[in-house]
Amino acid sequence: MIRNLIMVIATLAFAASSRAQTPADTEAIKQTALDYIEGWYEGNAERMERALHPELAKRIVTPKNTIKSMTAQSLVEQTREGGGKDTPAEKQQKDVTILDVFEKAASVKVVASDWIDYMQMGKVDGRWVIINVLWELKPKAP
Repeated sequence: MIRNLIMVIATLAFAASSRAQTPADTEAIKQTALDYIEGWYEGNAERMERALHPELAKRIVTPKNTIKSMTAQSLVEQTREGGGKDTPAEKQQKDVTILDVFEKAASVKVVASDWIDYMQMGKVDGRWVIINVLWELKPKAP
């Protein structure tokens, strides 16, 4: 009985430690989010591309309740064309909050100057990349 209990505790401890978020993962997830948002503000297509999985889907629910989608390629191109370079530095918001991490999946919130992104990241080939984004525009100030 005690031996079985010890085995269960050891198994649970190993499972928990193997799924734990490491400091390196935390930093890599944050850096991926910053490559995305800072790349946008800088008009730096290389940073944007580095942050995105090629199969990325970025979506918004429009006021008419339709879904508008963007791909990794369209985001990289929009960034290459200038992205958010017109956003003054003092208005560039880039708040990153890691909401949850489990093994190779992470949920991250990025608050930008004009919108909020809810990202799903995956660790692919040892590198964290953005796979899905659901976003919403902030209300315009009166």
